[in-house]
Amino acid sequence: MCNSCFWARAEIKPPRDVSPPQGECSQRCYNIFVLETVCVAWFSLEFTLRFIQTQSKCSFLRTPLNVIDVVAILPYYVTLVVDSVSVGGKSAGSGNNYLEKVGLVLRVLRALRIFYVMRLARHSLGLQTLGLTVRRCTREFGLLLLFLCVAMALFSPLVFLAESELGAKQEFTSIPGSYWWAVISMTTVGYGDMVPRSIPGQVVALSSILSGILLMAFPVTSIFHTFSRSYLELKEEQIRALRQKPDSQDSTKSQNSEEDSQETDSYRGAAEAAATSAQRRKSMAARRAAEIKAAMTS
Repeated sequence: MCNSCFWARAEIKPPRDVSPPQGECSQRCYNIFVLETVCVAWFSLEFTLRFIQTQSKCSFLRTPLNVIDVVAILPYYVTLVVDSVSVGGKSAGSGNNYLEKVGLVLRVLRALRIFYVMRLARHSLGLQTLGLTVRRCTREFGLLLLFLCVAMALFSPLVFLAESELGAKQEFTSIPGSYWWAVISMTTVGYGDMVPRSIPGQVVALSSILSGILLMAFPVTSIFHTFSRSYLELKEEQIRALRQKPDSQDSTKSQNSEEDSQETDSYRGAAEAAATSAQRRKSMAARRAAEIKAAMTS
């Protein structure tokens, strides 16, 4: 539900910065709400079944992917609760300040639904590799941040002095304000919102750009090697898991065949034992009959 639909449902005049409600917007928002409800219901059912089947509940909830699932699913239910409370439990004459705050909370909660995209990490080898690389390269990322901070602290005062003392002071009004220019220049983004006008300032800008390229290249190589190694490891694990499935099926088939052969062998052994016992009984009966005949003739 968008902002216009929210104010229309609350039956309160919206503020000036909110557009009035429209019928087409309400219908479109309703269709999106139905689609989101179906998706959230499916995700909730999946998460509940996995939570029930797991053995360790605490370790299941501590898994990063499961935490992402919770963060992605909860905003929908919280939005429903807040929406029902704000519309049903708040009177129309209490003012618009409360509804403005509720609308802000709802917009923040709806923004958290972007975490649905992170669920692709369960089925995407690239996202899994990225997460594993970030976890393994925390030291390299720390070094990169340290290099950027040191270079920012060096080039920001230099460009401020060059522009304020030797050139026309236009964009660089303070040293803290020059930190933004240092970050943009060292990362080679170059928005152009802050540009040195004097020759000394341009020399400092060139030095910051070259140093940023060099400083960022040092840890990036290690991060790249870690990424490639993690990708190969995950790919091998995936291939190994795919190979284990037919092996497990073959093993189950062989176990079933062995059990069947054992059952047939046991049946054959029982039949043979019964046959031998019957033959023994017949031979004993024949012996007794022969003994009786011999006794009678004697």
